[in-house]
Amino acid sequence: MPRFSYPCPGCRTTNSLHEPDCRFEGTPWPTIEKAYIDSLAVLTAEELTEEELRATVDSEWSDRHTAALATLKSLNRIEQADDGTLRLLTAAEYAEQVSEPSIEPMATIYEHGSVPGCHDNAVFAMIAWYEMVDLSWPETKENVVTWLRESGAWDRGGFEESSPEELVESKRHVYESGYGWKQAGQEAKAVIDRHLG
Repeated sequence: MPRFSYPCPGCRTTNSLHEPDCRFEGTPWPTIEKAYIDSLAVLTAEELTEEELRATVDSEWSDRHTAALATLKSLNRIEQADDGTLRLLTAAEYAEQVSEPSIEPMATIYEHGSVPGCHDNAVFAMIAWYEMVDLSWPETKENVVTWLRESGAWDRGGFEESSPEELVESKRHVYESGYGWKQAGQEAKAVIDRHLG
């Protein structure tokens, strides 16, 4: 199944299988990707308000453009200042921002760390999250190893591998296959919530 560089702005899939109620089901991928590219092409050159951006893009502004821009903001690719000015983050700024997930279920997993009973799902979700936000494999591995140590997950035990590095390397297939993070993340969060409860 082909994978695409930009997520669907409706259901966030990066392949041709949309969620059942996605309003962009059936929209050709080049059309979806063009909505992203139209905004990004302008914002790489200058900072603009959304109104200025709408007037500047090289095609008619559509609901796809609005949804793509909202997705870029929610994924922390674009920052909006208090005056409404939109700014495209540099690669380094973006990597720093996404290294600490802020949406659920990933925020709970990141903050509290994995607990016995959900290690596989938690590590799977973290790797899939970093792949989804476009970090490289070395960046992903570094972030997940750091998370395992700093969250206390590694010290809680329950892992078969001898080190966090070995554990993450054994899950590299998750990164390479581009699996989604949501289901594994929700399952891990449920176990963590019970543990905290």
